[in-house]
Amino acid sequence: MTAATLDRRGLWAAAGSFVIWGLMPLYWHLLKTVPSMQIVMHRIVWSTLLVVAGLCLTQGLAWLRIAMARPKVAWMLALSGVLIAFNWGLYIWAVNAGHVVETSLGYFINPLLNVVLGVLLLRERLSIAQWVSVVVAAGGVLWLTFNYGSFPWIALSLAASFGFYGFIRKLAVVDSIPGLAIESLYLFLPAVAALLWLESQGAGGFGSQWSWQIDALLVFGGVLTAVPLIGFSYAVRRVPYSVVGFMQYLAPTLQLLIGVLVFGEVFDRDRAIGFTFIWIGLLIFAVDGVVRARRAAPL
Repeated sequence: MTAATLDRRGLWAAAGSFVIWGLMPLYWHLLKTVPSMQIVMHRIVWSTLLVVAGLCLTQGLAWLRIAMARPKVAWMLALSGVLIAFNWGLYIWAVNAGHVVETSLGYFINPLLNVVLGVLLLRERLSIAQWVSVVVAAGGVLWLTFNYGSFPWIALSLAASFGFYGFIRKLAVVDSIPGLAIESLYLFLPAVAALLWLESQGAGGFGSQWSWQIDALLVFGGVLTAVPLIGFSYAVRRVPYSVVGFMQYLAPTLQLLIGVLVFGEVFDRDRAIGFTFIWIGLLIFAVDGVVRARRAAPL
């Protein structure tokens, strides 16, 4: 498939999803007065209502019966739900605690961690170029570990939680949107119960203490959770995965720029060296992927 024949709608869907993810620090920063865990619980509640309502309107309950009829899907989606909730919670806390640069590092590391998980757990084989990219990027992570000023646990935790989330979703034989709905349903009732309890204790503020603007941002956060995931699932079915994989670096690149240019976070020489190693590793990996895709394409 040449550039001229690439599905334009798929490209726009992928680009839009990654841009939304990349700009999310600006959105969560608007909610910095709300405790991070309450933001996550609202995110779960409103995104679940949106996705489940959309599926029920278009498919009835057929999507639920089809997905849950498959072996092991139920417990795998329960586990993936816990992982994505942890990822969301840590990410939102990190953004509002002034660690946007480190969150971007986590999502730069994530694609290479996926490669490592594929080798160790799925017994996939890497080319020499892919091994080189992993080693170079790992060197950057080690440099940052010893020269960052503190152990980059936020970046590594984000990369690990999202990496294992993707690994489980790869093994769970279920479509992206029904899978998102089911894993969200596992979290829905605990999130609602926790929010109601907080409100009863005076620790919440939805519809009472907080302004209507804050309430609206919390509700719309559910939309911003669901829309890019739906756009991403649309794109991967219409655009070569190597192209989508290369485009995914839009998100952490925007996050890094926001952290440095908007929030004024430190990006000194040691951090620049570590990030440069990771970027070189990613570049090697991306170029190798493009070359392999071209070789595999029919003449």
